[in-house]
Amino acid sequence: MLGKTLLAVGMIFLAVLAFTPRGEELDALAAAGDVPSQQTSQNPWATQSANVTTYDGWGTSLPRQGDGHFYADAYVNDVSTRFMVDTGASTIALTGEDAEAIGLYWSDEDVQPVARGASGTVYGVHVTLEQVELGGFEARGLSAIVVPEGLDISLLGQSFLGTIENVHIRGDEMVLER
Repeated sequence: MLGKTLLAVGMIFLAVLAFTPRGEELDALAAAGDVPSQQTSQNPWATQSANVTTYDGWGTSLPRQGDGHFYADAYVNDVSTRFMVDTGASTIALTGEDAEAIGLYWSDEDVQPVARGASGTVYGVHVTLEQVELGGFEARGLSAIVVPEGLDISLLGQSFLGTIENVHIRGDEMVLER
């Protein structure tokens, strides 16, 4: 009985491993905008420092973390904010806590349906960010959504990434280039 269970677990592991995109497959998915956006409620990487490498004059790179995602510490309205970089998100989404830390406030009456996610309707507040800066890239007047509840980490989406000339994934790093 134990042998059959171990065999089944091993086969499931191999199937997951075989169908997990990596290397060139992941680069192709990223180029097509098909890299899945996942969130976990227990994210140990969210509290670690993001190792952002900035190259004078041409760009910045972010290493892939152990959970498969890319994280960055960006400045929003001059306040350091931790993000998971989400190429599939159309806009920046801030947790309620991060929004308050950068000086954004709202009332319960302001909260409304703003998007539809895999788990249902997402409620939030539309805001405009004065400034977002990451590794020498700066953008002003960006649209964003504050999600007061249910978002474990802020997401850096296309409202910022779209201001960068070239964003691509090469192996285990995300490269932002001028």
